[in-house]
Amino acid sequence: MGPGKRTGFGAANLRPCVFIHTNQKQNLGALVSAYSLKRTSRHADRFDVRTIRAEDHPFLAAREGQRFLRGGEKRVWTMDDLQSFTPLRFLPPALMGYQGRAAIIDPDIFAVGDVWDLLDRDMQGKSILARPRPGYSGNPDYIATSVMLLDCGKLQHWNCEREFGELFEFKRDYLKWTQLGYESRETVGALEPGWNDFDHLDANTKLLHNTKRRTQPWKTGLPIDFTMRRRLFGMLPGNWLMRIVPIPAVTSYRPHPDPNQERYFFALLRECLDRGVIEEATVRDEMKRQNVRSDAFDVIRRVPPLAA
Repeated sequence: MGPGKRTGFGAANLRPCVFIHTNQKQNLGALVSAYSLKRTSRHADRFDVRTIRAEDHPFLAAREGQRFLRGGEKRVWTMDDLQSFTPLRFLPPALMGYQGRAAIIDPDIFAVGDVWDLLDRDMQGKSILARPRPGYSGNPDYIATSVMLLDCGKLQHWNCEREFGELFEFKRDYLKWTQLGYESRETVGALEPGWNDFDHLDANTKLLHNTKRRTQPWKTGLPIDFTMRRRLFGMLPGNWLMRIVPIPAVTSYRPHPDPNQERYFFALLRECLDRGVIEEATVRDEMKRQNVRSDAFDVIRRVPPLAA
């Protein structure tokens, strides 16, 4: 689909939409996330929530085993990666027919405040709002795109499939792309930290992001299914070298350091089960796949219910 072509969802329904991009490994998180967005909003009837699954977009799987450019290095693309859904951050404008307002969030993000306040805010002429994270990963201009508010009419140059393909032609760098490095900075505005709160929960949190993969509350105790890395700094003649090497000692997901965040997730999941939003069989299936911790139902039974 060309960047200016209008089809599908946006042409028929211009209500704002929150898109959750995910894959099978993070399926349960996405289901709980979708429930939380409606649960915590005073205006749940004024916006839609849609899930975008990596497995439903063949152009991702078609690149299995091929090399792409990431951080100036060539890496191998695999759909089995925990975050194989990330390129789909750039798909919502096309799904909206390049019209209207949309937000895109990761599947490990759960609403605490009212997402309508984000969808309805004044973007002050910007095309994109996202949280700056200066200095993260050594990038002074880092922008976290795990939550973005999008003015879809101003993003007609976004073509997810084409731009994903450019990674494998070594014309586009994955890190620069996912940090909005190809966008004019004049078109990008800042979101407050509460709209993408990284493993932090307090009275100012609107969207809680369990972003540290090894402490995601629903995975505690499971074998690590991604490559843990650490940064080692050493001196070479004339420059600094940052090397990334595996950490063999870490073999399983650890408990989240904040018990309140674990309780919040499982209280949401408990409501989903009580109200039939998620079937018990779905949770058990995810447990068999080792996408959800083996004691999930024990945790559900002991967490207190959320206030109405």
